[in-house]
Amino acid sequence: MLEPTAPPRKAPLDTRHQVETPEGIDLPLRPAGLMVRAIAFAIDLGIRGAVMGVLFIVLAFFGKLGMGLGSLLLFAVSWWYMVLFEVLRQGRSPGKQWMGLRVVHDDGTPIGWSASLLRNLLRFVDLLPFGYFLGTLSCLNHPTFKRLGDIAAGTLVVYSERPLTRPQLPAAEPRRAPIALTLSEQRALLGFAERQAELTPARVNELAALLAQPLHISAPRAVTELNGIARGLLGPT
Repeated sequence: MLEPTAPPRKAPLDTRHQVETPEGIDLPLRPAGLMVRAIAFAIDLGIRGAVMGVLFIVLAFFGKLGMGLGSLLLFAVSWWYMVLFEVLRQGRSPGKQWMGLRVVHDDGTPIGWSASLLRNLLRFVDLLPFGYFLGTLSCLNHPTFKRLGDIAAGTLVVYSERPLTRPQLPAAEPRRAPIALTLSEQRALLGFAERQAELTPARVNELAALLAQPLHISAPRAVTELNGIARGLLGPT
């Protein structure tokens, strides 16, 4: 009698959105959730309010002409603030930049004029019936936290990934390891060299002794030798 097979395990929750570039490179994107987007929007709203407040105070001295200009400026700031920043600053309004976010197309490419116009014009739909109710529901139910404007425009709000920086290693003469190193051993050596500034001398010597043992390096020269091997693994700077 055959025993019932266990149901397949579901993959662990992963909020990364994987896209493939035309060159065939997998590009992981981290979609931004509702709360961080709301904070970014509130920052932008505050900036727009402050700018309009100052402008209206100045225009108040021009009477009816100032009122007419104020209406035009209110329209321009309300509808073009987001679009201009998103297109001209790589998808980052001041609020998004403050929160480490940016807007991109679904394929990870920078947002263009048409997509930015569409996603921002459809804010009035997301606002219905009040207080971003539909936009909030859409974000909470979409796997990549899209509001209705993002769905229509094919855009995605993601976290801006920090540029990769070269690890800072202690000064040492680059040298080759006395034996072939596995990938995990190479990572351990690089991690040791990179973290030395954060450790006490006693802890540095203790870790160096552990790493040096399988490499047949004497304890007195362990730190210097390991730093040199790490430099050699990193390559020329």
